[in-house]
Amino acid sequence: MTIALALHGGAGTLRRQDMSVEQEREYRVGLERALEAGHAVLRGGGSALDAVCACVCALEDDPLFNAGRGSVYNLDGKQEMEAAVMDGSRQDAGSAVGLACVQNPVLLARAVMEGTPHVTLGYAAAENFARSSGLAMQPPEYFHTDKRWQALILEKERLAMGGAEEDIPEDRKHGTVGAVALDAQGRLAAATSTGGRTAKWPGRIGDTPVIGAGTWADAHCAVSATGHGEYFVRAAAGHEISARVRYLGETLEQACDAVVRGQLLTMGGTGGVAAVDRHGRVALPFNCEGMYRAAIDGEGRRLVAIYADD
Repeated sequence: MTIALALHGGAGTLRRQDMSVEQEREYRVGLERALEAGHAVLRGGGSALDAVCACVCALEDDPLFNAGRGSVYNLDGKQEMEAAVMDGSRQDAGSAVGLACVQNPVLLARAVMEGTPHVTLGYAAAENFARSSGLAMQPPEYFHTDKRWQALILEKERLAMGGAEEDIPEDRKHGTVGAVALDAQGRLAAATSTGGRTAKWPGRIGDTPVIGAGTWADAHCAVSATGHGEYFVRAAAGHEISARVRYLGETLEQACDAVVRGQLLTMGGTGGVAAVDRHGRVALPFNCEGMYRAAIDGEGRRLVAIYADD
């Protein structure tokens, strides 16, 4: 009857000296709220899939995080959100890309998985499917935050002055939310959602909706990633972690460290993952200065943290 849950809310340059006491408190409250939303599902005997969707919906509805309501803007000043879910018990998956008005992209990803013959839908077709599925839709102003708009202005100014796209400052680079869970029936699931990268090219698709990269779940473990998505895609990061557990016999922590602090860092990719295995063990590694994260592992140990030294 072991249950476990872990989530992340983005990774990057997160230092105590750069955040006010009130800002830190708000982030911790947001993480606690999402953790409780998912853990309540598990405590009530609900499925891992329901739990991760509850977690991610809570984070999508919180404008502090780069997903749903707090999504960043692309070069054209538009929001193009993406999300994915994976049910490890059936190894079934769904994802959606290029969303501008779906309140909870993670629910659309689940609807794609459960209600279509496909894994991924995008742009107008995806939003039309969301409407026909009865999912909540919102106007552009619902998703606007001054913080994200200002970040776009600053990044466009940097690029106009000759700054390289790959040198985007850490505080504008990362921002994805995700959750992984093990339920009392032994099922694993993962869900991930993001607004992408500030000033990304219109039409750019990151690792979040790429099954096996930013989102993965099977009978052995579940993984949700946050970071520089192109590297996570090239490393097939989520699947690589699972493969190391299955074929090399590594523990979840060893596999995550090998990918996050080894392979990805060697390639030049920064970020982190939230992962849980079939025994209820949790791993939350990252290779940058901080990651918004929270977890309750199979032994009931609780964590809510932001900085590397939390």
